[in-house]
Amino acid sequence: MVLGKNWQFYGRRLELGQMQRILARERWFFLQISGRRRIGKTALIQQALQARRHDKTLYIQIPDSDAVGVVAACNGYLETFGLEHRVSSLNDFARLIGELIRQGYVVALDEFQYFHRKQLSDFCSYLQAVVDELSAASHEITGGLIVLGSLHAEMTALLEDRDAPLFNRTTDTIELTHLDIGSVLEILENYADLSPERLLFLWNLFEGVPKFYRDAYEQGVLDAPRKELLERLFFASSSPLRNEADNWFLRELRGRYDMILQYLASHPGCSNAEIEAVMADISGPGEVKQVGGYLKVLSERYQMIERRLPIFAKPMARSGRYYIKDNFLRAWLGALQRPVSASAFRPLEQLISQADQQLQVVEGHALEDLVAKIYEEHSRLGLGDFALTHRVCGYWDRSDVEIDLVALNEDEQCIRFASCKRNAEKLAGSIVSLKEAARRFLAAHKRFAGWQIEYAAIAPDISETARDVLVAQGVIPQSLSDLIAVYRQ
Repeated sequence: MVLGKNWQFYGRRLELGQMQRILARERWFFLQISGRRRIGKTALIQQALQARRHDKTLYIQIPDSDAVGVVAACNGYLETFGLEHRVSSLNDFARLIGELIRQGYVVALDEFQYFHRKQLSDFCSYLQAVVDELSAASHEITGGLIVLGSLHAEMTALLEDRDAPLFNRTTDTIELTHLDIGSVLEILENYADLSPERLLFLWNLFEGVPKFYRDAYEQGVLDAPRKELLERLFFASSSPLRNEADNWFLRELRGRYDMILQYLASHPGCSNAEIEAVMADISGPGEVKQVGGYLKVLSERYQMIERRLPIFAKPMARSGRYYIKDNFLRAWLGALQRPVSASAFRPLEQLISQADQQLQVVEGHALEDLVAKIYEEHSRLGLGDFALTHRVCGYWDRSDVEIDLVALNEDEQCIRFASCKRNAEKLAGSIVSLKEAARRFLAAHKRFAGWQIEYAAIAPDISETARDVLVAQGVIPQSLSDLIAVYRQ
């Protein structure tokens, strides 16, 4: 661990600027902040309020409970924040929010999506009346309401559905996604190292979730050897991430949902037909009819999975493939869950080694996503050697054409085909098949006739000898070290 450096606030420059502009208006606002758990929603609020030295703040985390539980939690937070007010009902709670905002308070309600539950739904009607009163007197009010939520579909139902009491009431919206690659590199530069192996290892586990990097920092293992980091964060009885996946969302999913997620974790990029075949094999042919419903819930309600299409495919193309969206969930289900659950019954060192070996398999799939994000970020920032005019995607078809990455620059009429391998020694052997797949791709897409064609071979690290071999094959060698070096130029 790099000594003498306290944890800082990383990234979020655009979102922080938006929040600061909202606060600077000094008039009524109703802000919605959405994003997965641990993504930094609360930290963003804290950072913005601290910058303005705003001391009239009330934060309440809504429990997954009934009205009595929510009222009790509210009173507990009121006491914690030194306020003398107390409430006895959901209606009281809504009225108190309005009273405090009129006094210049910023009130933040976390896990707001729980008000979508039937036993709490009346609260939104009570809050609607309060919000409408505040909006009518907006020029007289300097406070505001922030609602934070981690389940996108339920937040949408509460705030954006036309029949919802709070429809069209928000004044501002912020959607928090993962930290960008530049911010992750800044964390590594401050507390660990910028080696490509370290970047891929941590990004495969944590992606751009700032809380996970901070957990590793607090445990003193952000720069530790792989197995030590895994032991401290996942396998010890007090490990901060040991129960993270269950506490996050998996406890809400049982049966078929869990089976589908497990299969996708070990078979990323599988088709709908493959999922149906597995479910039929496990539960019988009658289960096949339900697969579409399971996939829709996992995709739309929980946003745990996504259906990707090959580049240039039509939205309804049958060639879609399913992936787990979140790196942490994929790494947990694909490599960590079973070894961690067996830690009370088998030698710890053996289980950690097993988890680490399986993680390296998962990293092979994560590398393509990481490289695609770096390419896109380079282009957005004006860095690197390839300006994109189209999102980087893979390409495949039913005749077994498979290309890891296809990058497009329509302005300069240049197209780049890339092969990604976690093990650089496998790159040279993949070039013949890459070029053949590219030839078949170009034959199927005549509009690229006359364009400049480039080939790239990408791995975490590429030796000089391997680079020479790739260059001789007419291929651009790119290591992760090459790709991240431009951030420091």
